[in-house]
Amino acid sequence: MTELGFQTTLKLPYEKALEKVTEALKAEGFGVLTSIDVKETMKKKLDVDFRKYAILGACNPPLAHKALSARLDVGLLLPCNVIVYEEDGATVVNIVDPLAMFSFAEDPALEPVAAEARERLKRVSEALQKIT
Repeated sequence: MTELGFQTTLKLPYEKALEKVTEALKAEGFGVLTSIDVKETMKKKLDVDFRKYAILGACNPPLAHKALSARLDVGLLLPCNVIVYEEDGATVVNIVDPLAMFSFAEDPALEPVAAEARERLKRVSEALQKIT
C-alpha cells in the first residue's frame, strides 16, 4: 500500500500537540486555513462519541498560487491536510505527502510544486519528531 503521508507520534497532550503542529507548519510557510474538530462534529451531527481528532487544512500561499496557475482544477487537492488525533495516551500527527496526492494528476507542471511542498511538509514532520 502506498504511504499517504508522514506520520509521527508525539508524547504530548492533544491540545499541546495541535499548538506544536501549527508552529511547525508556520516555520515552513504554511498557515492553517481550516480546522475541523471531528470529535465535536460527530457528537453534534450523529450523537456519537469519538476520540479527539482534528483535520487541519494547511496552505502555503506561494505554492498554492503556482499550483493553481498551472492547473485550475488542482484546487480539488488543496489545501494539504494534516490530521492530529489521540491514540493510546499519545498524539498522532499525519501530514499528507503532496507527491502521493498529486501523482494521479500526471501533470508535469505540477511536479515541481508538489516536490517543494513535500520537502517543506517532510521538514515539518522531522521537526515534530525532535520534540517527542
